[in-house]
Amino acid sequence: MEKDNNAETRGGGAVPALRRAVQILDLLAGTNQRLTATDIARHLGLPKSTAHGLIGAMVELRLLGRGADGSYRLGPHPMRWAGGFLSQTSVVSAFQEFFEHAPEWSSYTVTLTVLEEADVVYIGCRNSDKPLGHTFVLGTHLPAAFTATGKMLLSELSDGEIDALFPDGLPPGMTPRSVRELPALKAELTDIRARGFSIDDGQIREGMICLGAPIRDFTGKMVAGIAISILRDEVTPETVPQLGRKMQMAAAALSRRLGAP
Repeated sequence: MEKDNNAETRGGGAVPALRRAVQILDLLAGTNQRLTATDIARHLGLPKSTAHGLIGAMVELRLLGRGADGSYRLGPHPMRWAGGFLSQTSVVSAFQEFFEHAPEWSSYTVTLTVLEEADVVYIGCRNSDKPLGHTFVLGTHLPAAFTATGKMLLSELSDGEIDALFPDGLPPGMTPRSVRELPALKAELTDIRARGFSIDDGQIREGMICLGAPIRDFTGKMVAGIAISILRDEVTPETVPQLGRKMQMAAAALSRRLGAP
């Protein structure tokens, strides 16, 4: 009996094909290397024939682009999805609209993140008109324990939830100032709950300080965090709490746009 070569494209077989296509997209999105079809098959443990078939279809659909050297990169079509996601995600739209009409924040880089397991994912950014020496790229994941927005989002969790999130302890530090132990992180979170805003003082980049505040939805639930980033030598012990309170006010105004009480 002749094998149906289109089996994977119909019925339940479409699910593994879709998963493999997503694996290919994730692989290419997460590397700067130039990967050929053979490289992709090896990285993902796929049969070469399967990889070549999927890649060919993905190029046809403009999900992937092919270079002259035979390597593959992300194509233009996923950007349509990314644009649609951002425009349909109310918190991102509210963030963009709010800071677009807030010139008083132009000297600060402002970022928007959400919590994904033990990381934060950057879903919004408005860059400063001053050089910061650090670039926040949309889609970037950073350890929540080290970032201002991550600390703020973690402060909503109980100690038990924090323990479950970090069963093997905290990740390796990004700088010598990164928090190293769970008890120290929990102490930071206690301070954040009392203070109302979070501080990352050189924990993701030495010489940079970030101040975070919570974004809440109509239920009052914390759904995202915003932060400003500034060079450490541009603030003083007196201006840090002033900026922190200013961040709280901006976050509250942004939250009200989402229906927060």
